[in-house]
Amino acid sequence: VQLQASGGGSVQAGGSLRLSCSASRRAFRNDALGWFRQAPGKEREFVAAFSWNDGSAVYADSVRGRFTIADANAKLAVYLQMNSLKPEDTAVYYCAQGPAPNLPRVYQWGQGTQVTVSS
Repeated sequence: VQLQASGGGSVQAGGSLRLSCSASRRAFRNDALGWFRQAPGKEREFVAAFSWNDGSAVYADSVRGRFTIADANAKLAVYLQMNSLKPEDTAVYYCAQGPAPNLPRVYQWGQGTQVTVSS
C-alpha cells in the first residue's frame, strides 16, 4: 500500500489546519491509519490513529481535545482536523499505517507534510 498525505501549511496560534491521508488500497479490518510528527531535534512521536475495526480513535495526550481524526473515505483515507494549534505543534507530520489501535508498529509511511504554527 502507498500512502499519500496532503494538507499542512502555516497558521497563527489558535488557528486550524486539516491533514488528509489517502491509501492506495482499502484497509484491512485490523488496520489503523494515523499520524506521527517530528519536530526539529526531537524524536518522532505518535499523534493520533483511527481504527477501522470499530471506528475508534486514539490520541496523544498533547493533542487530545484539540485534534480529531476520522474516516474520510470508507477505509481509503482519514483526515486529521487540528484546532487550537499551538507553536509546539510545529513539526513535520507523517501519515502511517499499522496495527490498531495505536500503531505500535508501522507497516507503511507516507511522505511528511510541514505544519508551522507561529505565536
